[in-house]
Amino acid sequence: MVARVFVSGYVHGVGYRQFVKEIAKEHGLKGWVKNLPDGRVQAEFYGQKERIEEAIERLWKGTFLSKVRNINIEWVKKGQVHDEFNIIH
Repeated sequence: MVARVFVSGYVHGVGYRQFVKEIAKEHGLKGWVKNLPDGRVQAEFYGQKERIEEAIERLWKGTFLSKVRNINIEWVKKGQVHDEFNIIH
């Protein structure tokens, strides 16, 4: 299963991508996370749907400096295959 996730709010420059990476690893997920030019963070999670849903729920907390305002999720059939979870610059 693949979830394409878009997080909006105060999520740039506050360690949010590293936070996402740690959550993904804790849940055994693969994929990537990156900052978008419009101020959002985008991530793709690959793994079991239940684990992805658990990880996405934790994204709402964020880092102590971040403020998540909204999370949009697109469930897709395919995405790029990754061997681990990476931060993309």
